[in-house]
Parts: sequence; C-alpha cells; structure tokens
Amino acid sequence: MHTNVVIIGAGPAGLMLSHLLSQNGIDSIILEKRSRKEIEETVRAGVLEQGTVDLLKETGVGTRIEHEGFEHEGIYLQFGQKRERIDFPSLTGGKKVVVYPQHEVLKDLLKARIEDGAAIHFEVDEVKTHAIHSNEPYVTYTPEKGASEETITCDYIAGCDGFHGPCRETVTESDCSEYEKLYDYGWLGVLAETEVASDELVYANHENGFALLSTRTPTLQRFYLQVDRKDDINLWSDDRIWTELKKRSDIGDGKELKDGPIVSKNIVSMRSYVCETMRKGNLFLAGDAAHIVPPTGAKGLNLAISDIQILAEGLKERYHNGSENLLDRYEEIALQRIWKAQRFSSFMTTLLHTDVKKTKFERKIQESEFHYLVSSEAAKRSLAENYTGLPIEWGRALAPQYS
Repeated sequence: MHTNVVIIGAGPAGLMLSHLLSQNGIDSIILEKRSRKEIEETVRAGVLEQGTVDLLKETGVGTRIEHEGFEHEGIYLQFGQKRERIDFPSLTGGKKVVVYPQHEVLKDLLKARIEDGAAIHFEVDEVKTHAIHSNEPYVTYTPEKGASEETITCDYIAGCDGFHGPCRETVTESDCSEYEKLYDYGWLGVLAETEVASDELVYANHENGFALLSTRTPTLQRFYLQVDRKDDINLWSDDRIWTELKKRSDIGDGKELKDGPIVSKNIVSMRSYVCETMRKGNLFLAGDAAHIVPPTGAKGLNLAISDIQILAEGLKERYHNGSENLLDRYEEIALQRIWKAQRFSSFMTTLLHTDVKKTKFERKIQESEFHYLVSSEAAKRSLAENYTGLPIEWGRALAPQYS
C-alpha cells in the first residue's frame, strides 16, 4: 500500500488530521491498536475552547456539539468558602467554552471519516516506523496478532499515538529535548447519577485538597477530588467520596451536593511533559505523543487540535504549492502555544491544589494569589483569555531558549 500520510493513532489528533487532509484532497491511512468500540466507549471528560468548537463546526463535525454540548460562559473559583465567578464573554470579547466529552468528539470524527470512506485499520499490532530520514519512509504492522506483516509506504508519518506509542519512542531514542514534571497528587474522578451541582464548573481549593464539580448530562455528573497519586481506589468508598466532595465544595450557604449512585471511579496521576523535538525526518509528533498537561487547565484535547491545525496547513501547502516552509516551522509554531498552555496549566494546578509540603507562609501566598486574581480585572482577563483559548501564533519566532 502507498499513501501520502500514514497516521498512527485514532484519537482526537489522528482523526482530526485525517479529516482535514481529506477536505484538502490529501490521502491518508490511519493505524489504530484499539477497536472502534473501545475508542468510543472510553469515557473522558472534555472542555472545548472556542477555537476547537469553531473548527469542528466549520469542518462539518459540529452538529451534535451544537445540540448536546453545554455552552459555558464562565467558571467559578473557590478558596475556602469564598466562591467567585470569572465571566468569559465580558473579558474576552464574547468567547466561551463548551463542555462536551472527548469520547463524543471521537464518535463524531469517526462517523465522519467512515462515511467519507477513510482507510482506518483498527486493532493492528506491532506498528513500527522505518526510514524516517529518507524521502520514502514506511510503516510496518500486523493486522492482528499472529498475522503476516504488512507495509505502507508514504511521504510523511504523523505520530498521534499518545505518550506510550511507538512514534514518541522513535523520536526520543537519541538527541531529543524533553521536559517533565510529575506531581505528588492525582485526581480521583467519579461519574455519579445525580442532579446538576452547578450551572458552570467549580474549581475549589480546600485545606483537605482540590475538588472540581463538572457536569455531563442533566442526570449524570462528573466530579474530581485531589488524592495522593499512589492512593488505592479501594480505600475510597462512596460515602467517603461524597463526604469529601461536600466538605471541599461547601460555601456555608446551607446548600450541599445531592449524592446519588456512583457509576464509575478511578484515580489518574498528574504529569506535565513536553517533547520539543516534534519532528525527526519525515515523522511528526502531535497531541499526547508530544505533550501532556495536568487537567486543571482543560488544555489536553485543545492542544492536540491546535497541533493538527498547524500540521494540516503545512501538509496542504506542501501538496498544493510544493513548499515545505510551513512544515519546516511546524514545531516552532506549535511550541509557542504548547508552552503557554503548560504555563497556564501549571498556574491553575499550583493555585488550586493543596500541597502538604507548603509552609504556612507559602499557603498565605497561595491565598493572596487567589484574592488578587478575583479582584483584578487584568488578572481575570488573563485567566479568561487562556481558558477560552489563545490563538495560534503563525508568524512569531520562538524565544531563543526554546529554539
């Protein structure tokens, strides 16, 4: 087989790249180790920036988002029992976010790609990249375990296969710039059958730890609690979870969360990671293969989509005009937004989580940071701009320390 671009991974990055390339007459083949059913049923939360929502709608995959997504015009920040709202439209000239789960985005993209006749090979095994520094790179894989190896030749390979995929491993084998931070705490996430707790997301800092109140549907809610990253989920009974959620989100008005059956719960670790080497030869990294952000800033899926916008434009320029100028600047342009998202995610994580290692002085500084944020128009505007999504900086060169 031969194609223009082999895309490894059918997550948000891979599917969106295939979708955008198709709209510009560029062929691609997607290789994915999971089944379609597994992709669509792996439940993940999602807060979509204004630009991500606009792109999905503009490219014909935003119909369900319009009808089923929850449009939010702000968030609540809480420190102790003081809760303040950040109003996005008034601070950003009308920008908003949409709460719409990541797996629903994947369903929309998969449906569009399959209806368009896209070549997607699910449940493949032993995916390997070859000759990435040549003009004729290729990918080998087995359609299923025990099957004979098959080969796809191509012009470019897009590594959209996540942090543990073969593409990042290929890039990081030698001469690669990587940066990482692993946090001491994680998030215990639960899905609960109960009524909506708040009209918009609540980010709460409490002496016991962080809590996040989110929504999924009118009867199914998503909540998170800060826990030790090595904590055992079996130690968290439903009663203990509800007790902590109520305690950490209480604002002293006599109202409290309505508990209900918890249908799923798990603990995820928190990591910040950037691989600044996003291209080696004709292999490009995008999405989680190149960067991981803690979920506090709601940037993971949105960063993947912005990577793909840049990469797709570069490939469009290459196939339509014969120029590789934009492809050659892919990581330079992408890293501008990646590092700004890392900065914002780190800021939100530090502001809202309780670190037992902090001194009393540091805790007072954290409290002062919160009070400054909610009382300063400039600080609120900065948060709103970052939360709803910064633009892609197509023309600006990277600062020397990132070049």
